Amino acid sequence: MRIPFSQIDAFSDAPFGGNPAAVMPLSTWLDDATLLAIAAENNLSETAFLVPDASGEADFELRWFTPAAEVRLCGHATLASGHFVLTSGEPRDAVRFRTRQAGVLTVTREGSGYALALPAWKPAPRPLPAVVAALGVDNVVETLWREGGYDVVVLESEEAVRAVQPDFRALAATGEHQAIVTARGTDTDIVSRVFVPAFGIDEDPVTGSAHAVIVPYWAEALGRDRFTATQASARGGRLTCRLDGDRVVLGGACVTVIEGTFLLP
Repeated sequence: MRIPFSQIDAFSDAPFGGNPAAVMPLSTWLDDATLLAIAAENNLSETAFLVPDASGEADFELRWFTPAAEVRLCGHATLASGHFVLTSGEPRDAVRFRTRQAGVLTVTREGSGYALALPAWKPAPRPLPAVVAALGVDNVVETLWREGGYDVVVLESEEAVRAVQPDFRALAATGEHQAIVTARGTDTDIVSRVFVPAFGIDEDPVTGSAHAVIVPYWAEALGRDRFTATQASARGGRLTCRLDGDRVVLGGACVTVIEGTFLLP
C-alpha cells in the first residue's frame, strides 16, 4: 500500500525552522495500531492523517499521532495539513477539518501565510508542585491548569524561560500533559517553551495547542487581544496571536521540505 507523504515545517517561512510535521492523506481510516506504527516510523513530533469527511460538516477528518500516542489537539500539524491541502488540488482559500476532541478547525490563507483557528481554552489557577519541581524552576509568578492535560507555569522573565532545564524523567512521571513555561517577552510580546516527555517529545519546537491555552491568559494579562509570540526552542518559531471570541487565531507560514511515498506492507 502506497500512502502519499509530505514533511512540512510549520510556523516557519524557511526550511529547518518551526516545527516539522508529516501529513498523510488516506482514502479511509486504517486501524489505530497501524496509524501509531506509521507515526513511530516517521519519528516526528506529530503525524497528521487526513480522510475526506463524509458528514458534510468539514472538508476532511483529521487525527494526530506522536510516536507514542494519539493527541487531543495539535496546532502545528493542523497548520501543516492546511498548507498541504491549500497548495494541492483545486484552488481554495480555506479548509475545514473535523477532529474527534477539538471540534472543527479552520486554516485560511492570510497574506503569504495562513491563519489557524483553534478553540480558546483558558486555564485556571492551580498549584502544580510536582511539575514545578520537575522543571527545576523557583522564580514562578503563577501556575495554571486546563482540562485535557495542559499545565502552565508563568515565570518572571524571558531569560528564566530560556534557562529552564527540566528533569524529563520526573516530568514524564507527573502524567500525560504539556508542561508550558511562559513569560513576557523582549523581542515579542510573550515567550514560551513546551515539554511533553510522557508523549515521547522532550521539548516541542513550536506548539499551536499550547497557544490555545496561553493566548487567553496573556490577552487578559496584557489587556489586548492581539500580540506576538516566540517559542524559544532550539528550532524556534514566531507566531501572531489573536483572541477572537471563543477562538484563538494563530498566524504563520509553512514550507514543504520532503514529498514522497510511504510504503506500507
